[in-house]
Amino acid sequence: MSIEQTFDVPFVAALALKEKQIQQNYRPIIAVHKWFARRPGTLFRALLLSELGQGRLADAFYRPQDFPDIQIADPFMGGGTPLIEANRIGCDVQGFDINPMSAWIVREEIEHLDLDAYVVAAMTLTEALADSVGSLYRTDCPIYGDKNVPVKYFLWVKTLDCAGCGQPMDLFPGYLLAENKRHPKNVVVCARCGDLNEVDDRKHPGACAGCGAALTAIGLARRNRIDCPACGEGNSYPRPEAGPPRHRLFAIEYYNPARKARHRGRFFKKPDARDLARVAEAAARFEALSLDFVPAQPIPPGDETDRLHRWGYRHYRELFNPRQLLALELSCREIAAVPDERVRHALATNLSDLLRYQNMLCRYDTMALKSLDIFSVHGFPVGLVQCESNVLGIRNGHGNGRGPRAAMPAVGSGGWINIVDKYTKAKRWCDAPFEIRHTGGRKTQVPVTGEWIGEQRNGARRRSVSLRCASATTAELQPASLDAVFTDPPYFGNVQYAELMDFCYVWLRRLVGHEAEGFDRASTHSPMELTGNVTQQRNLAGFAEGLASVYGRMARALKPGSPLAFTYHHNRIEAYNAVGAAILDAGLVCSASLPCPAEMSGSIHIHGTGSSIIDTVFVCRTTGATRRRWLFDTQAELSSLIASDIAQLTAAGRTPTLGDTRCIAFGHLTRMAIWHLRHDWDKSLPMTDKLGRVAEATAQWGAVDGIVASLKSQAIAEPAPLPYPPAHTVEQEASDAVPFCGFVRRDPGESRLLRRPGFCVPDV
Repeated sequence: MSIEQTFDVPFVAALALKEKQIQQNYRPIIAVHKWFARRPGTLFRALLLSELGQGRLADAFYRPQDFPDIQIADPFMGGGTPLIEANRIGCDVQGFDINPMSAWIVREEIEHLDLDAYVVAAMTLTEALADSVGSLYRTDCPIYGDKNVPVKYFLWVKTLDCAGCGQPMDLFPGYLLAENKRHPKNVVVCARCGDLNEVDDRKHPGACAGCGAALTAIGLARRNRIDCPACGEGNSYPRPEAGPPRHRLFAIEYYNPARKARHRGRFFKKPDARDLARVAEAAARFEALSLDFVPAQPIPPGDETDRLHRWGYRHYRELFNPRQLLALELSCREIAAVPDERVRHALATNLSDLLRYQNMLCRYDTMALKSLDIFSVHGFPVGLVQCESNVLGIRNGHGNGRGPRAAMPAVGSGGWINIVDKYTKAKRWCDAPFEIRHTGGRKTQVPVTGEWIGEQRNGARRRSVSLRCASATTAELQPASLDAVFTDPPYFGNVQYAELMDFCYVWLRRLVGHEAEGFDRASTHSPMELTGNVTQQRNLAGFAEGLASVYGRMARALKPGSPLAFTYHHNRIEAYNAVGAAILDAGLVCSASLPCPAEMSGSIHIHGTGSSIIDTVFVCRTTGATRRRWLFDTQAELSSLIASDIAQLTAAGRTPTLGDTRCIAFGHLTRMAIWHLRHDWDKSLPMTDKLGRVAEATAQWGAVDGIVASLKSQAIAEPAPLPYPPAHTVEQEASDAVPFCGFVRRDPGESRLLRRPGFCVPDV
């Protein structure tokens, strides 16, 4: 079978949509460590089974699969989704990524782990940490008088000294601490005395119960300016010349296990003298430490890191407060002392992931009443109110996670307990993976017995797993050695992974630097990264050249007719032109462009931006067949194809937006541009000229916005005929198939037309 014949858009799109809403429930393995913009595991399982399996995809999807001696590669492995799905069904896998954090994370995901040994070591670590710093994460309950109850979150506000009178000012953008969604009332901070007031109407909150001052939910800090409440002087912020911003502890959310059952809502308080004394104690203890693991690295310039520089941050350690640094340093010491290397690496990975919540860039969600980790918007957002999580974590009904209640669910987020729980669940899924089936509105967990993830297992055939921290532009692969390449490549101008991952890398490198490939580098940055980046002066032509180099190497390593399939989306057609030029340079033909949801529509980093959540899956081969109905010559035929995609996605539960429709159109236009340019493509031209040729080819069907607008104005009464039927007869296949077997192209340095080995000139 092949992807072109078997891939079932409505079936896969429905799975992908549901997975992306709660991805950890469908693919618990993603909890091993944060990575950005992971594509759905269900999508890549479907692509693999469409290519390698037999019969209807919807049937094969839930059955155990095993494909020995099948070689799958991913040249941009990132978070590892294609490799994990291929390894799970018995394939041998090879992965490349220039970012050392990627190679580390994917190895942690796939490599076998003795879970019993890991759980014991994790419990030993958390108990040691509870003994050393547990008292710093306690408070007294003013409501019931209970002493030393666990804190969930410490809330801090940035402060600034007035340029006029020198008085410190709180940079509150608003005084609303908690909405009345998950708490009975709104909680408003008094601007005068700092007391916390519970009110019914946050628009008319009344007077402070403590000092009588008028309450307001509107803060004084607006658009980087604040008027001093003492003297009226106008002040601007940030002030990078003054160094990192200062913070003041203004509120605490705590947990009272003895009272929770009878208490309505959450527990909030204004810090008291004992709370402030704990802050001072943590600072004094940290200052007295001789540091072994807290990184000293400066923050390098970059598109994302320059945001930190504008706030006066110059070193990574300045992104943490003393209590966090103390707990992290002591955690590292416990991890470094673990004798078992595999378990030590697992705990080091946990610490690296824990950093997302243990820093002073985390924010507090006033509606959900939880911490938002530093990467919730795929950047370095510097807010005015920050949230510090309990480094230990809290068990429901028990404060320190020890004893028989240690298996109870965690309360809150961002602590060791939370991270260990997620990691354990992830590795258990590796040993016994499952799928989620939806039938009649009901969700059922379906064990896929016999499948597993790893390089070895007792009594099972050993699988080859090769993961390299290296650029795929230099990968040396045997010709005709690969059965397929599946990947999720960088998108031009995408998330600056290296800049963000350095935040974790500088810590992890201190723990395991000499034990990991690529960790000899001071940064995950590389001049060979394939992203658009203003700071690094990387443009579209450079992106296209790098992509072409990788695809060319993969094409030479593929067996004749085997697929190179990858996901892609971007808001600009120019970024697709780079994809088209890279495919043509590699000597490949695009035989299919399939739509599939790949993002969560409610993701914070794309919410309200008009960005698409629909990827195009480009399927490329040196020889094969495409569907006759996918080839179009007029704008009307293109519109019909897009309408079919829209109908299928709508049937799956996603009504495409204008942004989605635009990306669907970009995919089809790129595929057809490749189809028309393949016969006389001249690889020797400068990349800017090649991008121009692809741009001309995609423009011949008219402006995309016009096509999208016309589709929007048309009412689709019934779904268009499905261009991706899940099963066909031999006669149907023959009538709808348009074969191709490569294309003649002009090679650099040659004056005549050459045929690549295994190619023929198609008569279509």
